[in-house]
Amino acid sequence: VGLLCGMAFSLQERQILGIHGLLPPKVETQDLQAILLYMASKFLHFHCRYIYLMGIQERNERLFYRVLMEDIEELMPIVYTPTVGLACTQYGHIFRRPKGLFISILDKGHIRSILDNWPETNVSAVVVTDGERILGLGDLGVYGMGIPVGKLCLYTACAGIRPEKCLPVVIDVGTDNETLLKDPLYMGLYQKRDRSQAYDDLIDEFMEAVVEKYGQDTLIQFEDFGNHNAFRFLRKYREKYCTFNDDIQGTASVALAGLLAAQRAVGKPITEHRVLFLGAGEAALGIANLIVMAMMEKGMTQAEARKKIWMFDKYGLLVNVRNVQSFLDAVNIIKPTAIIGVSGAGRLFTHDVLKAMGTLNERPIIFALSNPTNKAECTAEEAYTLTNGKCLFASGSPFGPVTMGDGRVFTPGQGNNAYIFPGVALAVILSGVRHISDTVFLEAAKALAEQLTDKELEEGRLYPPLSNIREVSVQMAVKLVEYVYAKGMAFRYPEPMDKKGFVRATVWNTNYDSFLPDTYDWPGVSYSPKSN
Repeated sequence: VGLLCGMAFSLQERQILGIHGLLPPKVETQDLQAILLYMASKFLHFHCRYIYLMGIQERNERLFYRVLMEDIEELMPIVYTPTVGLACTQYGHIFRRPKGLFISILDKGHIRSILDNWPETNVSAVVVTDGERILGLGDLGVYGMGIPVGKLCLYTACAGIRPEKCLPVVIDVGTDNETLLKDPLYMGLYQKRDRSQAYDDLIDEFMEAVVEKYGQDTLIQFEDFGNHNAFRFLRKYREKYCTFNDDIQGTASVALAGLLAAQRAVGKPITEHRVLFLGAGEAALGIANLIVMAMMEKGMTQAEARKKIWMFDKYGLLVNVRNVQSFLDAVNIIKPTAIIGVSGAGRLFTHDVLKAMGTLNERPIIFALSNPTNKAECTAEEAYTLTNGKCLFASGSPFGPVTMGDGRVFTPGQGNNAYIFPGVALAVILSGVRHISDTVFLEAAKALAEQLTDKELEEGRLYPPLSNIREVSVQMAVKLVEYVYAKGMAFRYPEPMDKKGFVRATVWNTNYDSFLPDTYDWPGVSYSPKSN
C-alpha cells in the first residue's frame, strides 16, 4: 500500500483505489515527505544511508528523485561514488530486490527473451557492465550491478531522463575474484571469468537484441569493463550502434573541461601545456586523445599535440628506454604544467611530487581523479598545502573546502563524470543520434567549461557547483542538440526550431500524478428524452 506516493494519496484517491483505511488518515504533501526522508537518513552511517535511500527508490521513486535532486551535492556521494563502491563489494549482503537485468553466459542464445521479461517496453538508455573493473576495486563480477543502477539514477537526477526509460544490465561471465568465488552469499556464477570467443559472441548477441527490441537509436553506455575489452568494444561498436564508454570518453571530457577552465586562471592556452599522466589505462588514453583533439582544433598537428603528452605506468615513464622509474624524476625531467592521476593506486602524488609541481609552475594543475576516495593520488589538503595554495586542483571523489594557514579558503573541484554523461545522454536520446563521435565529448567539455563563472574560478573551483548540475546538464544538452543537428548527426525529424524549449519541455519532474479518473458531466439535454 502506498508504494507510488505513500501518504500523499488524497482522500478521493484512497477511496477509488480501495486503500482507504490502509494508510493513516493524514494526507501529506511531497514537501513534508521530503523533509521526513532527509531527516530520517541524515543521521545514518553512509553505508546504511545508501541502503535506506535505495529502499525509498523502490517504494516511492518520485520522492527519491525529489530529495536526490534537491540535495545532489550531499547525496550523490551516497548513491554513486564513493559509497557505491563499498555497496558493490557488499552487494550480496545488502541485496533487497533486483533493479535491472542479470544476463549470464549460460543465457547465450536467449538474450532477446530475457529483454522481453523487462516490464518497460520503451527503453531509451541502457547502461551495461561485466563487472571486471569496478571503479578502482577490481573484478566484482555480478556485484557490479550497483554501478549501472547508480549511473542511471544520475541520468534522471542530473538530466531529467525519465527513469522508466532507463535499463541497468550486468553481463555475468564469471569472476576471477577468489574471495567472491568462495563466498556463499555471492549472487553470480561460481566460475572463472570466461575470456573465450563465447564472451564476444554474448556481447554481440546482447547489442543486437537491444537494438532489435528498442530501436537503432537506443543509447548503450559501457561501464567498468576491463581495459582491453573497453577499448576493443568501443572500436568494434561505435560505428554500428549508438554507444559510448564513460570510463574512456566521459572521463576524458570532464578532465578536458577542467583543463579548459584552468587555462583561464593560468592565462596560458591549452596548446602550451605539458601533461604528465600517472596511469596509462583506458582513462588516461581517453583523456590524452581528447586533449590532442582540443589542441588540434587550435591549430596544432597531431604529432605536435602528442609531444605534449607523457604517461607513467607501474613500470615507469612510457618511453623507448624505460629507465625513469620514479614519478618524481619524471616530473623533474618533463616539467609538466599539469599532472593527472588515473592510476587507482592510492597516494602516489607524494609530498615531494606536489612540492616539485609548486616549484616548477606558478599555477600547477593537479588532478587526482582515481576513485573511490582511498584510491585518490592525493587529498585536496595535501595539494593546496604543499603548493602554498597555488595549485588548481580537481579530484574524482569529493573533498571538502580547505582552509590555509593564512585564512584563504579553497573549494576543490570534483571532476565527476556526472557533469558529462547525463547531458550527453539527454542530447543523444532527444536528437536520435545513432553514432556518437569523440567530437560530441569535445563539445561537451567546452559546454561544461563555459558554465564556470569567474567567481567560482577564484574560489578554486574548476567545475560549477554540483548543486547546479541539473541546469548544467540541460544547458549542455541544448548545446549538443544544436551541434549534432548542425553536423548532420541527428536522425530525429522534423528538426526542432526552438532547441532550448525542446530540451526543457522533455525534462522529467518529480510531481505526483493524479490517480483520479477524468470525470465530467453531460448536459442533461444530451441523454434525456425530449418532451413534446
